[in-house]
Amino acid sequence: MRVSIERKPTKIYPDLKRVVARFFFNGEARAKSIIQHVATMSDEQVDVTITPILREFSRRHRNITRIFEKHADRIRHLFAAVQVNYDELSLKRKLLTGSYFTNEYSIESAAFFNPSMIEDVDQSGLEEGEKRVILSFRAVGEGHISSIAFRSGIIDRNNQITLQTAGNYVDEAEVIRNAMYKKETFFQNAVSIKLPDPVMQEVMNSLSDEFEYMSLKKVIREMQQRYQVDHLVKKALERLLWLADSYYELNFSLDTDISDRVIFPYSDAESRGIEDARFVKYKGEDGKITYYATYTAFDGITIQPKLLSTEDFYNFKIMPLYGEGAQNKNLALFPRKIKGKYVMISRIDGINGYIMYSDKINIWENPQILQTPKYPWEFVQVGNCGSPIETPEGWLVITHGVGPMRTYCIGASLLDLEDPGTEIGRLREPLLMPNKDEREGYVPNVLYSCGSIVHNDELLIPYGLSDYASGFAAVNLEKLLAQIKADGI
Repeated sequence: MRVSIERKPTKIYPDLKRVVARFFFNGEARAKSIIQHVATMSDEQVDVTITPILREFSRRHRNITRIFEKHADRIRHLFAAVQVNYDELSLKRKLLTGSYFTNEYSIESAAFFNPSMIEDVDQSGLEEGEKRVILSFRAVGEGHISSIAFRSGIIDRNNQITLQTAGNYVDEAEVIRNAMYKKETFFQNAVSIKLPDPVMQEVMNSLSDEFEYMSLKKVIREMQQRYQVDHLVKKALERLLWLADSYYELNFSLDTDISDRVIFPYSDAESRGIEDARFVKYKGEDGKITYYATYTAFDGITIQPKLLSTEDFYNFKIMPLYGEGAQNKNLALFPRKIKGKYVMISRIDGINGYIMYSDKINIWENPQILQTPKYPWEFVQVGNCGSPIETPEGWLVITHGVGPMRTYCIGASLLDLEDPGTEIGRLREPLLMPNKDEREGYVPNVLYSCGSIVHNDELLIPYGLSDYASGFAAVNLEKLLAQIKADGI
């Protein structure tokens, strides 16, 4: 018997008008040509050309002049190469130059899906029975490149969801990278990459006790040329470079709305997208709250799991996850330690669910099998749909299963509170399966979620609709838990 579930009327669709002004570079030769062209224009020509550009695009971006100037500054090293003194240029000439190195990117033009929902940091000004929430989404734009986008909403006392209108602008964050790396610490973290000892030692011997990212990159590129025929070593060396490139911080301006803040791919390992962030409100042993998200970085060939952390959704820290268990997709962190250990579930082999324990939040070794495909609707693979939710009956895990016609359905299982490696029960039938209004999209017949929430005795599930848009569903928590236990294992 299937549990009764209510689909909410609220739907979220891609919005083509959500654009960000990004740096655009089409090669050094073309860049130098543009710089020379603008440099030879008269002051009057510059003024006539830049004025309508500023007038038009100032309506679409919070501070377009700041963006143009920043983009011009990014290529200032090329001005000297064509005998143009950057420092002596007028502001308008810099702005005009910067406009040629800027393009608008529609972050949601292709899809807006795979949501995760968590409690907002700010719960002030609400009535009894209401909760303010933050939703993250996988936003997909031109070139099918994914980023993390946000919306804010309020769940009322009847568990109806009202989303706040998105802001008028989309902003990129200020990116802060580690300037220096300590060799001893860095190579301790690099053990999981499994480079042959002689090769790893060769890299280490080529670097100072403290080194910059570009120094490491130079060493690795030279070694990759020498190990040209050994593809495994070449790949491992590339992962070593990713490790350095994967640590960074993002800072958003305090005058941005949550919907203005978009996390784009910033490192080489993310160049083809950031996928399926699973946010969780994590409570430390000292009571401190930190919001974590596991996500998948993709460079077009290789997957790298990463971890994002924030306390306020303005400032984010990014780091890679590594170890035998930090492979493939579907990593989801438990909201607290269990018996003094961090706990994570994952799907390292693409088929089965695993569980892992660790003393360090970014090192995951010794994955143990937790779930295997059992019912016809999940014979292809099983995985999680977000971090486990603590209930009096056990850890509630919203799952997904893939069955005939590559149909993705959403299910649920229950793990023991003190020993989450033990499954108490699993729904025999899907909790949610695509209906006739949900089957069409970029990838048909797919329902998928990255994180649910419990409120007013109901489980609220935000979910992606066939990799295109997003919707919401609700189920009575007590009835769901009872059905899971009745179905057993």
